[in-house]
Amino acid sequence: MRDYNDSMFLIETKVPEAEIIISRTDLKGIITYANHIFCEISGYDDHELIGKPHSIVRHPDMPKAVFKELWESLEKTGKWEGYVKNLRKDNGYYWVYASISGVYKDGKLVEYKSLRRPISFEEKVNAQIRYDKMKKELGEPTRHIEYR
Repeated sequence: MRDYNDSMFLIETKVPEAEIIISRTDLKGIITYANHIFCEISGYDDHELIGKPHSIVRHPDMPKAVFKELWESLEKTGKWEGYVKNLRKDNGYYWVYASISGVYKDGKLVEYKSLRRPISFEEKVNAQIRYDKMKKELGEPTRHIEYR
């Protein structure tokens, strides 16, 4: 596997329009279920995902503040939605719009489910610009990302 800091171009995998990526995690973010499209798009087999933190697919271009907000929102409202750039096993990436919510059994929160859908080119560009700005404001490293 290439190191993230390689100067090689990173390849985007596009999520097919008709597909929804589904995963479930325990309350600490450990993956308990991954559907076949999650495995296919991320480049991992299900046995490589199950039991691992969902952050296994966290792309370094994502500001840490987004995930802080995500967990705070899940604690307060039981849900979060937003744009996410994920890291593939081969160091490529893919963009999604994620909807995460709590799963309850007998009124008790037992796990989280995440449904992720593809996004448009314009949404990717806007999210990348917004996240780069956030990272710069927070003093986090950024890279030059160019969309054509």
